[in-house]
Amino acid sequence: MSRGRNKLIAKRNAAIYNRWLYWTETQRRRFDDVLTILSEEEFFLSEDRILRIIRDQIKAGADHLEETKPVSKPSRMTKAQKKLVVK
Repeated sequence: MSRGRNKLIAKRNAAIYNRWLYWTETQRRRFDDVLTILSEEEFFLSEDRILRIIRDQIKAGADHLEETKPVSKPSRMTKAQKKLVVK
């Protein structure tokens, strides 16, 4: 495998891990249901392969929900409106 492919696989594995965290922690779905969702609807890999990727990510100490953090939006308030806000 070339180095470019390894980077893509690492990104895919991180995405699988983040989706697994989303489904298990945020949506509170059962572990076996999440494996089925990831396998059949999102990544099209076998459940065994997805489970192996999740285990590898946990052993490597992957960060939790790294890519799914909400992005803050800039304020739409005018300068006059900002003066009225009590701090």
